[in-house]
Amino acid sequence: MVMQRPSVENVGNNMDNISYPLITILGPTACGKTELAAKLAAKLNAEIISADSRQVYRGMDIGTGKDLEDYMIHGQQIPYHLIDIAEPGSKYNLYRYQQDFHKVYQDIVNRGRVPILCGGTGLYIEAVLKGYALSTVPQNPALRAEMQEKTIEQLTQILTDLKQKSGSNMHNTTDIDSHQRAIRAIEIETYNLDHATEIRKLPAIHSIVVGINIDREERRQKITKRLKQRLEGGMVDEIRGLLDRGIPAEDLIYYGLEYKYVTEHVIGKLSYEEMFRQLEIAIHQFAKRQMTWFRGMERRGTTIHWLDAKQSTEEKINEIIRMI
Repeated sequence: MVMQRPSVENVGNNMDNISYPLITILGPTACGKTELAAKLAAKLNAEIISADSRQVYRGMDIGTGKDLEDYMIHGQQIPYHLIDIAEPGSKYNLYRYQQDFHKVYQDIVNRGRVPILCGGTGLYIEAVLKGYALSTVPQNPALRAEMQEKTIEQLTQILTDLKQKSGSNMHNTTDIDSHQRAIRAIEIETYNLDHATEIRKLPAIHSIVVGINIDREERRQKITKRLKQRLEGGMVDEIRGLLDRGIPAEDLIYYGLEYKYVTEHVIGKLSYEEMFRQLEIAIHQFAKRQMTWFRGMERRGTTIHWLDAKQSTEEKINEIIRMI
């Protein structure tokens, strides 16, 4: 006898009797993961934990693509966490994210709700799923002064060499999106060479991990379309407003991508056309690096169940429930 797998429609009220692990939804930028996570959360009475390294900042909304309207499903507000928890201009980091994640995750589980981890920052996702032990890394003024005059290419090579020495998986190429981020990554890797930490001190968390696989050409089209929409939707004014609030341009440039290139446009370093062209290329490269990181997670032992972005949201939800 062949048993028919349930769809979302015919699972019905029986879903209340199913015990869910952590569900993780990941994928490159513009693949539709937030919409999927929110609609799945509505079905499962779940709460979403963001895994985005820039959506933590208040007031940085359009450039980080928070799209908070996605969390409203048929008039139902889906609870979300780890968005708007840090001041713009501050330097939120992986260590803080790991601590904040565990507090939120434990609270959701203790209340009997389903946690859904959703985002595109593979480093954050892998760190919490595998329980990487991290320590706060103090600033190294002497190292920073030494690195300040080096080019991005030189910093990239230094970081690559340090990672080879340490065997580190704790940084990827998104860390070299700006000069400051590259120096900070070098600072962390240099510190960790002399201050070894136990790799699995925090508990690993079992999760069903779902990836959204989007065709490269479709991804490119969506990225370009979304960039135009965000620029037309006030992204330049958002960044101009942050600068007017007294946040230094170099702090915004530190965040990379939209904040790097639009800030350089606002302060007169780039024309609008130069900004758009360079930013478009940078986002395409960023999405490629995201996929490289996710494939690396698979090589390091994480099973990712890939779903085709072209499937309807309902089809994706059915697939995830079948996995559960």
